[in-house]
Amino acid sequence: MPANHSLESEKLFVPLVADRVLLGTPRSRLAEARTVLAVLWDFFRGLRALHFVGPCVTVFGSARTKETDPYYQLARKMGMAIAELGFTVMTGGGPGIMEAANRGAKEVGGRSVGCNIELPHEQSANPYLDRFVTLRFFFVRKTMLAKYSYAFVVMPGGFGTLDEMFEALTLIQTGKLKDFPVILMGKDYWRDQVAMIEKMAKEGTISTEDLQLLYVTDSTDEAAAFIRDNAIKPFGLRPSIRKPSAWLGERSLDR
Repeated sequence: MPANHSLESEKLFVPLVADRVLLGTPRSRLAEARTVLAVLWDFFRGLRALHFVGPCVTVFGSARTKETDPYYQLARKMGMAIAELGFTVMTGGGPGIMEAANRGAKEVGGRSVGCNIELPHEQSANPYLDRFVTLRFFFVRKTMLAKYSYAFVVMPGGFGTLDEMFEALTLIQTGKLKDFPVILMGKDYWRDQVAMIEKMAKEGTISTEDLQLLYVTDSTDEAAAFIRDNAIKPFGLRPSIRKPSAWLGERSLDR
């Protein structure tokens, strides 16, 4: 056995996570059935934890954004604006942009929830959540983030943020979701992405009407007005500020 065998094994070892098992090579039928039950349990836990959170607006964005970043402060203001409309602010529950949006909601007495994800290097829930649940499967988490929301605010982020944004757009485009507002915050950050989407329309891979699915702005006031006009009024919502203690009960349904 080579002297460096242990060291090389450590370099190559990647901790197994739920999605890796689900998306891996076929296993025995019993093992696959256990995975199906694990998915079912993840859905049950998510639905149980978030059932009474009320109408939400979900904020997507990078977990890597620092408190000193202008986009952190913009997300914080956006969280305030959403809460002041009477919505619950929902995020992925982690640090960065997610923390900023949850923080803004709490600072104006609003409701703040998170839908965290189990990762090999644990992503801990941020401290500004009235309630959170940590799920094992990414697609279950994305379902929860969409299920309770009447609008989606997309702050600057990376692959995960793009994945969440395009999934929401695809669900709306295909009629799987109602025409909920999708707002991109940060014109400069999203300029190239918007240009790419406009090119899709020009090339015919999406329809020109699909361009109306996105609203791009730098202003939290404009974003809040867009949510009011396209989420509250069309769907007859009457969201209102309520004290978290009156509706949340236990803080964490992490397990």
